[in-house]
Amino acid sequence: MSADTEHWRRTRNLTLTHLAVWFVFAFLIHWFAHDINGIRFMGWPLGYYMAAQGSLAVFVVQLFLFSRQQHAIDVKYGVHEEDEV
Repeated sequence: MSADTEHWRRTRNLTLTHLAVWFVFAFLIHWFAHDINGIRFMGWPLGYYMAAQGSLAVFVVQLFLFSRQQHAIDVKYGVHEEDEV
């Protein structure tokens, strides 16, 4: 398998993984918010907390993780952009 093919396979898998996490926190958590309100987090019902702040926090962390992981893949296969000083 060529390096280009492997690079795009790993990039695709990383993207699909992050899209799955995004889907869970963007849709599933909110669809089942009423069901998970019985669990409390920091004094608030978990469904309310995840809808108000938790999902947003996950998205921000996910952006940083995706960027780091994609950069590592790019460096491994030699397609990264050079840093300017």
